[in-house]
Amino acid sequence: MFKKVLVANRGEIAVRIMRTLKEMGIQTVAIYSTADRDSLHVQIADEAICVGGPKPADSYLNMKNVVMAALVSGAEAIHPGYGFLSENSLFAEMVGEVDLKWIGPRPETIDLMGNKEHARNEMRKAGVPVIPGSLGYIRTVAEAKEVAEEIGYPILLKAAAGGGGKGMRFVYSTDELKDNFENAQSEAQLNYGDSHMYIEKVMQDVRHIEMQVIRDQFGHVLCLPERNCSLQRRNQKVMEESPAASVTPAIRADMIDVVTKAVNAIDYENTGTIEFLQDQDGKFYFMEMNTRIQVEHPVTEMVTGLDLVRLQVAVAAGETLPLRQEDLQIQGHAIEMRLTAEKPEANFAPSAGKVDFVFLPTGGPGVRIDSALYSGDTIQPFYDSMIAKLIAHDDTRTEALAKLARLVDETVIEGVASSQSFQEALLADPNIATDQFNTKYLEDQFLPAWEASLADQAD
Repeated sequence: MFKKVLVANRGEIAVRIMRTLKEMGIQTVAIYSTADRDSLHVQIADEAICVGGPKPADSYLNMKNVVMAALVSGAEAIHPGYGFLSENSLFAEMVGEVDLKWIGPRPETIDLMGNKEHARNEMRKAGVPVIPGSLGYIRTVAEAKEVAEEIGYPILLKAAAGGGGKGMRFVYSTDELKDNFENAQSEAQLNYGDSHMYIEKVMQDVRHIEMQVIRDQFGHVLCLPERNCSLQRRNQKVMEESPAASVTPAIRADMIDVVTKAVNAIDYENTGTIEFLQDQDGKFYFMEMNTRIQVEHPVTEMVTGLDLVRLQVAVAAGETLPLRQEDLQIQGHAIEMRLTAEKPEANFAPSAGKVDFVFLPTGGPGVRIDSALYSGDTIQPFYDSMIAKLIAHDDTRTEALAKLARLVDETVIEGVASSQSFQEALLADPNIATDQFNTKYLEDQFLPAWEASLADQAD
């Protein structure tokens, strides 16, 4: 087992990873930008090293500086968390070249699954159902038009190297294709340095269902209970829960079989998540794979009793998984809300500045708060707006929702704006309570109605 690990991240995920490392008796090394000097992850680490200026490109994305920090500190391994360099195959390769251990899949696997079209092809070969779409890269408007006419509109243009909504456009007719394709391609080149595109058929009235999986060096596979991540705004998840109400035991068994085949086919190692779209008939189709720990991993931990970061570290250290698929039991229901430093009443404009006071309701059974926020902290304008994850666990979905509503209600943040009012309204929505929503519900139905109600109140 490792004696010292550098966490190549910041904020709540860096804090969350360090807590497990400390419990395992492993020394922790934090990295930080000059703007994050007083951040919680820096304060709780055994040692901390500044890796550059406030902008991510100068610090958390500066591969050379991060690797040098690990070497100077004497760390034996690097845990990347999520975001930043977590799915950068070049960085993972650099880590290995200086004899440090990468706590994640191999660089070639990251590269393979990070390219969405290559990933789709690999999944097809493994017998995984894939969303209908292009069979290769789309480089021109003419090629896009040919594929679109074959599979039918609406279609989704997606950057092959992308993620998080960049280089993505919905197209509903031929008239819209040219401008959308050129705009998406330009955005992909700007954000990823790669203009390759591919096309997917837009599936109507679907849910975003994903399954986290972990595979050790000996080929043992553990598929964890699925998560429903259908509530999204601008392709970013807002609420996640496990298990998914739309997934029956039979569907879950099929998903486990498919996910196991998929990770065995690419000789996957460590943890990752395969994301699917599920149609109204319960059938599911591969969308993409994230080769890292995910933001929403706490709901999986709550319903399994497992520490996924501990498993990640153990697998990276060459240990075998401590349990098998048949040993896994789903315990109740867990739901997570992402609290962000935004002004939801002003089209979710970002909010930065000093946090005068914060109270996060950590008490009571089945409650978990993942955050790096504290009174006197400063929300920086350079990084992601998420400041806390509120997670509730109970015997049933209804009880978990009630508990989560209580957590949101008790939360107090002063000095900066937060998404608390939006979360309260969302949890009060009857369609959320009855699980009657899909991937378009939030933007197409809930937000227009909520914004109209805010306008009425203002009048």
